[in-house]
Amino acid sequence: MSDLHNLSVKALASLLQTKEVSAVEVATRFLARMGGNPHNAFLDIDSEVTLAQARASDAKLADGTAGPLEGVPVAHKDVFVTREFATTAGSKILSGYRSPFDATVVQRLRTAGMVTLGKLNCDEFAMGSANENSAYGPVQNPWDTARVPGGSSGGSAAAVAAGLAPAATGTDTGGSIRQPASFCGITGIKPTYGRASRFGLIAYASSLDQAGPMARSAEDCALLLSAMCGGDIDRDSTSLDMPSEDFSASLNHSLEGLRIGIPKEFFGEGLHADVRAAVDGALSEYEKLGAKLVPISLPRTELSIPVYYIIAPAEASSNLSRFDGVKFGHRAKDYTDLVDMYKKTRAEGFGNEVKRRIMTGAYVLSHGYYDAYYLQAQKIRRMIADDFQNAFKECDVIAGPVAPSVAWKFGENANDPVADYLADIFTLPASLAGLPGMSVPAGFGAGNMPVGLQLIGNYFKEAQLLNAAHRLQQATDFHLRKPEGI
Repeated sequence: MSDLHNLSVKALASLLQTKEVSAVEVATRFLARMGGNPHNAFLDIDSEVTLAQARASDAKLADGTAGPLEGVPVAHKDVFVTREFATTAGSKILSGYRSPFDATVVQRLRTAGMVTLGKLNCDEFAMGSANENSAYGPVQNPWDTARVPGGSSGGSAAAVAAGLAPAATGTDTGGSIRQPASFCGITGIKPTYGRASRFGLIAYASSLDQAGPMARSAEDCALLLSAMCGGDIDRDSTSLDMPSEDFSASLNHSLEGLRIGIPKEFFGEGLHADVRAAVDGALSEYEKLGAKLVPISLPRTELSIPVYYIIAPAEASSNLSRFDGVKFGHRAKDYTDLVDMYKKTRAEGFGNEVKRRIMTGAYVLSHGYYDAYYLQAQKIRRMIADDFQNAFKECDVIAGPVAPSVAWKFGENANDPVADYLADIFTLPASLAGLPGMSVPAGFGAGNMPVGLQLIGNYFKEAQLLNAAHRLQQATDFHLRKPEGI
């Protein structure tokens, strides 16, 4: 029992299927580790719900009706609505909200047999790169509690890194799976836009949001992604009408002859030397495995920041208009009329970063600025996607850093939101293009903090990315290293 929290999803699933351990025993072990909410990773825990799900899994394991991940615990980012746990999206405006239904991703992982441990802290409405914007306090990085875990899926990354959950769900709008995975030394993948249903995912920017798994290894991420994906066109019009696939099937394929594109724009000014050294080391490992490094160019990389911070806030200003205190969530106590209630409710319920993005979005969509900002940003977004397609004529996979630096200390960027925005420079392009991307542990930088290698694939090439990541993890042990005391 003592080391169950250090086992992989695959190992736990195997022990459960062979009945060497029960789902209740596994759940009990993780619930004990979650006591006191280390690192402020969780926003809602209900041990009775978790143990009830575990008992149901044990019954299925006993009668032969178990799913492929039966009894394996998982925790969900607090932007996925859940019937049995509160869903706040890290915001005061949704404090205590309980959904009447489960998000599709949550439901599919339950169908596969996974047991829910609780809901994970995140930047408010998934807006942030540090998990400092949550209304319920920041999440601490398990490698150094004075540092940020990355955002917005910081609670998910911290929970996995700290051994509080073997796996977690996250969402990635502009890098919110990849960047915290990098900062916390775990593996995370954002699939092609539309691969995983957005039904029940509280929207930030609807044309960018995408769900994905976070775990210690690519092998574990493949297991979760296989269960999460699949068409959901009746409930999510942006869902791709295509079945899921077994992403584990090709994990061990040879990398001989794989062409890995190295964009020169990812290795220029602003990339810290310690991050570059770790990334270069990982690329050298790929060469030993038979891959070939190919120089490429993504010329509009630097435009991804202004494009993203026009499009995403524009969509957010529309999506967040529903939070007005009328039907659900927080409502101001004292108001004179309906308009006053709207104003006071939103002023009280939203944090500063959310307000900033709503106002930015409303501005770029306003009369006289829509053509100058929003439409121009959409045109450049298409050009960024075209840059990737031109690059993929020369290579199979693109590799580079996830972020310019390792995790920074709390408060370093408190008065400079643009500094947070600039940290997304390497993750935003793939999000704007709707491409799959992932972060793979690649070494350590300043302060012995983790560094992630970013892998980007062409549309629907998740299996190829996971194969490349898995083979690197067979050759290195960075994904097996844990913070002290874990």
